Amino acid sequence: MRRVWVRELAGWSGALAVALITAAQVASSARSELLFRDGDSLIVALFARSVLSGVPLDWAMSSVLFLPESAVFAGLDTLLPLDVNGLLAVNAVINILALYGALRLAAGRRRKGTAPVAWALVGLVTFGVLAMTDVSGSRDALDLASLVLTTTYYSATVVAVVLSVGLVRRLVDRDRFGGALLVVLGATAAIATLSNPLYAVWATVPITLVLALMLPRAPHRIRPTMILVALITGTALGFLGRIPLRAWISNTGADYIQPEQWTESVGYYGALLTTRAGTPAGVIGILIVIALIVLAVVGTAQAEDFGSWFVSTVAWTMPVLVIIGAIVLGTHAARYLQPLAFAPVLALVAATRSWRAPFRVQSVVAATVSALLLIGGALSVPRLVGASASPDPDLTCVTDWVNASGRTGAGQFWTVRLPKLHVEDPARLVQVDHELNGYAWLVNREDFEAREVSFLVEDAQTVEWRLPTSEIPDEVIGCGRYRIIDFGDATVPLGPQHS
Repeated sequence: MRRVWVRELAGWSGALAVALITAAQVASSARSELLFRDGDSLIVALFARSVLSGVPLDWAMSSVLFLPESAVFAGLDTLLPLDVNGLLAVNAVINILALYGALRLAAGRRRKGTAPVAWALVGLVTFGVLAMTDVSGSRDALDLASLVLTTTYYSATVVAVVLSVGLVRRLVDRDRFGGALLVVLGATAAIATLSNPLYAVWATVPITLVLALMLPRAPHRIRPTMILVALITGTALGFLGRIPLRAWISNTGADYIQPEQWTESVGYYGALLTTRAGTPAGVIGILIVIALIVLAVVGTAQAEDFGSWFVSTVAWTMPVLVIIGAIVLGTHAARYLQPLAFAPVLALVAATRSWRAPFRVQSVVAATVSALLLIGGALSVPRLVGASASPDPDLTCVTDWVNASGRTGAGQFWTVRLPKLHVEDPARLVQVDHELNGYAWLVNREDFEAREVSFLVEDAQTVEWRLPTSEIPDEVIGCGRYRIIDFGDATVPLGPQHS
């Protein structure tokens, strides 16, 4: 028993090193824009901090509620004496660790001739390499693996999908049917769907299809049937649980479904693929994914047990179904294709056969890998700290001015969200459109109680303002990439809200 715990602890230690290396590299690249500064990426931090502050809450969310992500960030914010960027960096490491835990579950129980801990770590290393091949600073890029490091782009959903695959594998592999695991599977599906309906597309549909294919081959058909019931019931309960929260859901996601635009969708995703293939790192990432999918198909053909067959089959059917679904529904968002990055990695944990080599050779290899991970993880800590603490004098200029003014101003979505997160009172910066109408999207609608503002914040992303000709600013303050249009003692009224 002691050797088992030592082995598992070694796996988690290795996973921590991989998480630190991956997070440090991504945070030190152009992808850091999505980790620390992108307007979309800040929703979880803004929401969690408003909850902790105790202000009245009336949030306008998208179809995604970010419940697990917000709980994790709020916990970190409560426990750690770090600034926002430091918390986002720690959160990135935790997301990778959570993915390792899900991969470890999917790797199955340790049996004679298997090495699930080692293969789960290999899977995490492979995913980390994929994340490090993401070099674009754009949210509209086919750089998918690194999105898991953010708090916004469905990290909890990714972990929940892999966790669900692992739970099904454990249920299939067990000699006795596990009622507790069945409940955990249903609860995972319910919570994940409640927070993000994409879980149903990424997990429920592919797993249901694979289990349906397994039914004719299963010696005890009641087992996959019960798994299907738990998964579908949990998903249905998740959708039902969203009904009481509908006041916070500004967009159900139905507007994103435009099947008549499937040809445009093909062109959109094709252009993203061409762009990714235009860099050496992107080519490496594409080749890794192709190799993993081929390995998954081979694993399906050569599987020796139902657990291995299930995981191998999910590893290639999930990305195929998601690609087809994204095109058929006419979507135009790279983040919907994340299963292309994480699902093929499951091929590495489907059949976790141990390496047959002399014990001395195994010991030398294990010691070498452990030393490399330890050194890499240790060297990555200052890199990650440096990336998260990188000064932003332009942002500091804006936040210091707003804090000192004691007044309320406004800015457009892509401009105002970063300063809004970093000022002492986020309500001092109201989110508006270019006509000064309240823009109720991923923001606390209580902010619009201000009704009027006395300054505007703008940058290169700001759409030209359409203000009454009578509104003439007293002063324009330059803050690097930002400008503050100050109306002094005068105020400008806000228009009605819209989302």
